[in-house]
This record gives sequence, structure tokens and C-alpha cells, in this order.
Amino acid sequence: MNRRFFTTLRRGFFLRPSRAACLLPGVIVALLFSHAALAQAAGSNPLAPADAYVNAPHNWQMWLPVPGSPMEAKIDWLMRYVLWIMAAVVAFVGVLMGYVMVRFSARKNPVPSQVTHNTLIEVIWIVVPTILLAIVIIPSINLIYYEGNTANPYLTVTVTGHQWYWEYEYHGVPGLDYTSYMIPDDQINPAKGQIRRLSADHPLVLPVGEKIKFDITSGDVLHGFYLPSLGVQKYAIPGTIQTSWTLITKPGTYYGQCNQICGLGHDAMPIEIKAVPLKDYLAWVKTAQANDAQNMAPPADELADAATN
Repeated sequence: MNRRFFTTLRRGFFLRPSRAACLLPGVIVALLFSHAALAQAAGSNPLAPADAYVNAPHNWQMWLPVPGSPMEAKIDWLMRYVLWIMAAVVAFVGVLMGYVMVRFSARKNPVPSQVTHNTLIEVIWIVVPTILLAIVIIPSINLIYYEGNTANPYLTVTVTGHQWYWEYEYHGVPGLDYTSYMIPDDQINPAKGQIRRLSADHPLVLPVGEKIKFDITSGDVLHGFYLPSLGVQKYAIPGTIQTSWTLITKPGTYYGQCNQICGLGHDAMPIEIKAVPLKDYLAWVKTAQANDAQNMAPPADELADAATN
């Protein structure tokens, strides 16, 4: 009885789960892509006006944000591309392990095989991983070169991180240099589409459809200029200028954050971007220059009508 009991126990814990494990990668991938679909559908802030597009994080988000630029679209594509390859590799290994555990179990093979080499298999497990690396490296290198091409921008903005706020200086626009602070929690107005810990008093205003270059630096400690929906991720380093760029494809509001721990107020450094059509941007520039004496850009709510579909 004891031997039969332990044999049954061994089969239950080792053989049957191995068969179920073969399905596990597919289940995981299905769950990830279902969450990706939800993220695509829930890419806007429910508190914003009905006609305003808002690309903001949401509860239970488990995927990259909805792409707001060609850069982020390419990053999102590469992520899915590599994930499918990983899923195929994991599924193949899972099936192979399940087959080996069943086919070559001690019960079916009381005398183990003494084979130690197989030339064909050894060639295959060298050639196949090399091919997989090649088909991953080629699009990755293309994306790296694409991200590094900061030539011929329509506008260059110097972004300076401070403890704990951002400073934006527009090159070629005299006097347009202002600071952007997080709106305190007790001053958030949901009726205006403001989001706690993400909305800023003076957002970064950029034109849609134009290449924008960022010169990123810091005035004190390390910060992180992170715009997930626009494909921008650079450290702000004191004494050094890091460059990046984006091209926003749709008018609306986009959010980012400092993602480098920079001190006590690290969580109070959101990045809010108002992307507007070029003609609205040029009109805003004139208004901003008129306020040069206060060293401030127009308040965010003055752009609500411009940043719509």
C-alpha cells in the first residue's frame, strides 16, 4: 500500500502538472494581451471633459500606454515582437520538458540511457539561438538609431530638473522660460480634468505633428525625464545635457513623471504636456511672451479648448 500510495503521489505532483505547465505560457500571454486591450480602451482620463483626449495611467494597467508618438509606437511593436518570441521559446521548452518527464520517467525506463552526445542536436541548439538573437538584434538596433536621430527639430526645449519641479526653456522664443510645479492635492479640480499627483500648474505646451527635441539636464541632483506614452526616457544629470526627441501625433494631454529617486519630494515632480495644433501653439507663444514679466506661461485651464480632438 505504501509503495502504491507514493507512486500515485509522484504521478500527481510531477507528471500531471507537467502537462498543465505546457499550457501555462499560452495562458500568461493571453492574459497579458487581454490587459493590453483594456489598456488601449482605457487610455483616457474619465474625469476629463468628454471632448478632450487624455493619455494618462489608469487602475490595473499592465501594458505600455497607448502610443502618442511614432517613437512609442515602435517601442510598443518591439515589445510585442520580442514577447511573442519569448512565449514561443517558453512554450517549446515547457512542452519538451513535459514530454521528457513522461517519456523518460523511471517507471518507463528502469535502465537509464547512457547516451551523452548527439551531433545534430548540439548543432541545432547553437544555430537556433543564434538565429533568434539575430532577429531580435536587427530591429533593436534600428530602433536605437531611430531614437538617436535628433536632427532638424522644429523646436528645442531645454528641460531642467530641480528639487522638486521642472523648468522649461524654449529655444528661439525670447523670454519663454518658466517653471512647472505639481498642483497640490487639496487644490485639484476634477471638473477641469486635473489628476491627483500628475497635473501641473504650468504644463509643457508643444505643437502636434512637429519634431520636438529635448535638451535634458539638472540643477541639483539626478532626476528622470520620463514620458511613457511618447517614448522618452532620459536621466537629468547635473553638468550634462542628454538629448531626446518626440513627435506627438494627436492633440491632447500627456503625462510623465520623474522616475529617478531624487529626494523627499520625488513623487511631486509630474510632467504634464498639452499638445495642441500648430496655430494654437503659435497663439499661445504670443500670450506667453506677453506674460514674460511674471516669468510664467498661461495657466493650464486656458489651453483646455485647444487640446481637444
